[in-house]
Amino acid sequence: MDLEDQLLLCLSYWCEYRTLFHVGMTYGVSETTAFRVVRHVEDCLIKSNLFNLHGKLPKGEGLDWNVVIVDATEIPIQRPKKNRK
Repeated sequence: MDLEDQLLLCLSYWCEYRTLFHVGMTYGVSETTAFRVVRHVEDCLIKSNLFNLHGKLPKGEGLDWNVVIVDATEIPIQRPKKNRK
């Protein structure tokens, strides 16, 4: 798999929130290979110091953190019955 496809695989995984299985199917690789590609690209980006994945936010004076969290989890719901008022 060439570098361009690896980057596209990662971008589609991060952007679309599809499973690694489905992303892998799109690019003709297994779920395990898709996982390894995503992990490798993330590691390369972190080592470049141009990108980071913070586990914890740094603490200290003068830090102003504005954080927005959006939960886009799909949850099945039951519709009300038609005969209910």
